[in-house]
Amino acid sequence: MSTFNGIVTEFPDIRIDFFRQNAGGQPPLACFLSHVHSDHLAGLEGLRSPFVYCSAATREILLRLERYPCRVNYAKGILEARQQTFKHLSKVLKALPLETPTFIELRPGREIQVTLFDANHCPGAVMFLVEGNGKAILYTGDIRSEPWFVNTISRNPNLVEYTSGLKTLDKIYLDTSFTEDVPFQTKAQGIAELLRKVSKYPDDTVFHLQAWTYGYEDVWVALSKALKSKIHVDDYKLRIYGSLKSNAPDSRFNVDVHLTPESPALIGHMCGNTPHPGCLTSEVNVRLHSCEKGNMCELAQKPTTVSIQPIIAHLATGEDLADVGVGGGGDDLQREAELEYLDQASLAALFNMSLSSSTSSTDMSDVLQELLEQVASTGRNIPLDWDVETLSAHSADEIIVMLAERLRKNAKNKQLGDEIDLPKTIHFPYSRHSSLPELRHLVKVFQPKDVWPCTVSPVAWLRNGKSPGANTTGSAEID
Repeated sequence: MSTFNGIVTEFPDIRIDFFRQNAGGQPPLACFLSHVHSDHLAGLEGLRSPFVYCSAATREILLRLERYPCRVNYAKGILEARQQTFKHLSKVLKALPLETPTFIELRPGREIQVTLFDANHCPGAVMFLVEGNGKAILYTGDIRSEPWFVNTISRNPNLVEYTSGLKTLDKIYLDTSFTEDVPFQTKAQGIAELLRKVSKYPDDTVFHLQAWTYGYEDVWVALSKALKSKIHVDDYKLRIYGSLKSNAPDSRFNVDVHLTPESPALIGHMCGNTPHPGCLTSEVNVRLHSCEKGNMCELAQKPTTVSIQPIIAHLATGEDLADVGVGGGGDDLQREAELEYLDQASLAALFNMSLSSSTSSTDMSDVLQELLEQVASTGRNIPLDWDVETLSAHSADEIIVMLAERLRKNAKNKQLGDEIDLPKTIHFPYSRHSSLPELRHLVKVFQPKDVWPCTVSPVAWLRNGKSPGANTTGSAEID
């Protein structure tokens, strides 16, 4: 999960991916949003100004996004949910084209140049190159810097000055979701493995892909093509992905405008006067399903249905590194509840409630305290892993158990693969975040003066003997 506080020291007048007001700080003159995963939206729901710049796809998805933050009613000792949308931000969100340097005036006589680049993470996700006043930084947001990706951006005409040594970035604000020195399989390798595995099943096998967040669209496309089947998704997903296509202003010729490369394959396109449907459908009688886990169709719930679950990577030890929501966005495609951001007084009240709970134990109190300390330091909501349809009023005891179990689930764990020939669950490696070797490759190509970790607590970073902002005199590296 992102722990970045939004502040770019080289450009103190802007904020990126964190929108809560810093106590005692000056309000920003411009804000930027890299993508729609929930850990990058902190404080955005209450923002009224200034403008928030993002990709066109991110804007369209965000305006249709539904979230369900919960508040603790201390008087009643229950949890209450409410629906939250971002429709009111339609005049605040400003879309910028990718790979197009754009000047943004912060105030009279003060402007910056911003260029967006695809981040290989999820639809609409971008990196920001910010330049101005003799400074330059690259904010990666969440990124999968596979070898092909780094080779591609190193040749980009808007970045070649920095990859060739003609200019030097002052800092890269880097997605450091994974800092263990283990290699990951590429996305292409993961998809190829998945296709080999599903091909071994009988032709009438029904599969359910557990893709609870954005970033698995290529998997949908590959599975649909290989199995010659459309993919049943819920209406919410259809609305979200349907927003990635629009008609040109002059629609007499049925010209589609697609906001992401995968959009035509997902939701269809027009060729002349002939419509070509995409692979996503509301039709339930298909072999592939990716419907909402809180509201699965009957076919997806059958005991004979085979579950497809992405993991991070196969390790050299023969074990699997499980995907347990590392890097945020764990359930962004599901309308699930999350505990709303708590201030210091609310944190203290909730923790005191846990101490007096009938379910409280020393172990549980320690676990909950660790979680609440994490929330206080990040300023972000807590995913509860409960779908909204089943969320009703809950007792304080249930809240405590729920929070403690959530933290235990998010602890890094390893899973051994099934030993039977045709397992009921198929795992395949498909990380949406970079491995440490991939991050090293990215940093080596740019050779910035400094690197700042955006998804690791600075306290933990320093505790491990690493200083994220100490290297300011030469080319930065990642140890």
